[in-house]
Amino acid sequence: MPHNILVADDDPHIREIICFALEKAGMKTVSVSDGAAALQAIERRAPDLVVLDIGMPEMDGLEVCRRLRQRSDVPVLFLSARDEEIDRILGLEMGGDDYVTKPFSPRELVARVNVILRRARQAPAESDERQFSHGRLVLVPASHSASFEGKELALTGIEFAILKGFLARPSHVLARDAVMANAYAANIHVADRTVDSHIRNLRAKLAAAGCSDAIETVHGVGFRLGRCGA
Repeated sequence: MPHNILVADDDPHIREIICFALEKAGMKTVSVSDGAAALQAIERRAPDLVVLDIGMPEMDGLEVCRRLRQRSDVPVLFLSARDEEIDRILGLEMGGDDYVTKPFSPRELVARVNVILRRARQAPAESDERQFSHGRLVLVPASHSASFEGKELALTGIEFAILKGFLARPSHVLARDAVMANAYAANIHVADRTVDSHIRNLRAKLAAAGCSDAIETVHGVGFRLGRCGA
């Protein structure tokens, strides 16, 4: 069955480009021009993924995602006309799975959509019965769950994949390329700031659960798993 994608952007030309690229890749699309219409469309029929422009008038994409996360974990790919780090951080902290800056390559957007969909599809059907643990941090791929001291962590698919990569090699220092190879296809370029945003978001979520030493920075090299309350 083809994936159903909702595209929300106030620019009709951008909507047309995105829908054409996604449909050419075998997906079905529905497009809307504002945030309120996006929420209504999701209420009528839950899509497999939402492409959501941050800069829409009246109700911007961040507010749409905030409201959406109160009742749904549908994957979200943010779009923004500004390459501002604060937008990227806020988007990821709101529960977004990825972020693309305009102008963008339609081919890259489709590739990123496919990565997110693949992660979402693998999560409930994960056949890996292993349980990863480090300190007081536990990750169970089969149920796509992660917790610290029994407190469930609300992670996006990409955050879960990154954390699993750390837990699979807890004593290793991972360079940025290695960190993102756990979450993205090898042919997708991911900016250092995007890597840092995902790491920052993971740290924030773990810190909120009581784990303030989850991921350490090894300057000039990369990142490694901290003691995690051990």
